[in-house]
Amino acid sequence: MNNSAFRNIAKIEDSLWEAADQLRANSKLTSSEYCMPVLGVIFLRHATNRYQAALQAIQADQAAGKSPKRPLVKGDFIKRRALMLPENARYDALLKLPSGTNLGAALVDAMNAIEADFEPLAGQLPKDYDRFENKLLEDLLRNFDSEALRNASGDVFGRIYEYFLMKFAMQGAQDNGEFFTPPSLVQTIVNVIEPDHGVVFDPACGSAGMFVQSSHFIEHEGLDTMQRVTFYGQEKTATTIRLAKMNLAVHGLEGDIREANSFYDDVHRLQDGRALWGNCDFVMANPPFNVD
Repeated sequence: MNNSAFRNIAKIEDSLWEAADQLRANSKLTSSEYCMPVLGVIFLRHATNRYQAALQAIQADQAAGKSPKRPLVKGDFIKRRALMLPENARYDALLKLPSGTNLGAALVDAMNAIEADFEPLAGQLPKDYDRFENKLLEDLLRNFDSEALRNASGDVFGRIYEYFLMKFAMQGAQDNGEFFTPPSLVQTIVNVIEPDHGVVFDPACGSAGMFVQSSHFIEHEGLDTMQRVTFYGQEKTATTIRLAKMNLAVHGLEGDIREANSFYDDVHRLQDGRALWGNCDFVMANPPFNVD
């Protein structure tokens, strides 16, 4: 990413945060109450972009005779690291709902539809949109519907998601350091150990920043992350696991993340039945630095 593009994304991040934070102030909700719904909207915007990009690629392959012309199935999208979104879960469909539609209910329906179609996100997406007034939800949806965002790539949305995680952490959505490790520290750890193959484990995975940065490292080498590594994580807080699974999905990744306190429990088993401990290719972690 060149410096000009970097600056443009930084401006987008700042403007989106300022707008979203104004909405939070007007909603009279705390940062912790507002965090998940906002990240859910970012996820929907990104999932729609990925769906549309994958659909265009599939249609182009069919037109060129590279793929058979047949009804599309989930696998056509999954192999392009996209979800085959139900129509009621597509961002543009939500924006086109008639005036007066209960947007809170529509967003909950969208989240339920995605979870029903994509097992790794089952029970993870936010569904408490009914606490927001319709006008506030409409403003929130339109904040993430600029032309720049409608055409944004996965890298851009990954950055925006991580930026919002950082800002919520700074505002105290969780105890500082519990769910978000600064990107500079994550990148340093990844660059030192170079986790580009095999089993990668983070026993205090928080919002999955280590896995996302590992993916950036692998793809910088010109390789496909999901063909090179398997991510395993443990995290003691259920809400943070939801953030992690959404973070992975925003980046087109998957990982096996379980709720457990790694000081006491080892809850993972590898596919061949072996315990995870002692059988990882890479272990990377930044344990919560504010806990005695």
